[in-house]
Amino acid sequence: MAPVMFGVSRREVLVTGAVSAALSSFPAEAHPAGGEAGPPAMPVSFKVNGTSHALTLDTRTTLLDALREHLHLTGTKKGCDHGQCGACTVIVNGERINACLSLAVQHEGDDVTTVEGLGTPERLHPMQAAFVKHDGYQCGYCTPGQICSAVSVLQEIRRGVPSHVQSDITAAPQPTNIEMRERMSGNICRCGAYSNIAEAMAEVAGERA
Repeated sequence: MAPVMFGVSRREVLVTGAVSAALSSFPAEAHPAGGEAGPPAMPVSFKVNGTSHALTLDTRTTLLDALREHLHLTGTKKGCDHGQCGACTVIVNGERINACLSLAVQHEGDDVTTVEGLGTPERLHPMQAAFVKHDGYQCGYCTPGQICSAVSVLQEIRRGVPSHVQSDITAAPQPTNIEMRERMSGNICRCGAYSNIAEAMAEVAGERA
């Protein structure tokens, strides 16, 4: 049986495909009435820097975007958005996490601390003051995440949480230079202020870098 010819050129096929792809990429709100429903949303309540917040968010919203775009706490920075640079580090229930890798709706009832909650310009947290004293930053973009992580690192050491550089995991970890550098390895400083950051942490820890 001979094939049926529709008289459609290759160019017309490509144009039609491109238009279809473009239309399918429009957000749900752009569809006419009676079209697809919008993205699902859920209520979530958590405490940030001591203040309770109740939000209704797209379930795909990260904790980072909830803090920055919905609560306008822009101290927490968006760097790689892949959990590799540490610029978005915040403290949740006493432990540091990458806010870009965590969905906001996962934090129902949690206690979140951002750099804004550690101190104020008039009353700096000891770690913030040490960063200023030792020039633990250059461009400053990663500094909020560095400070949140540094505060958590010293808390981890005090709690006895082991690390990869401990030769004896049965012994209590100490805030040595190598110990703190290992624990801070997930926080990248593209300006290379690592030595100054280590000095700031050592001062707060009461140890020599």
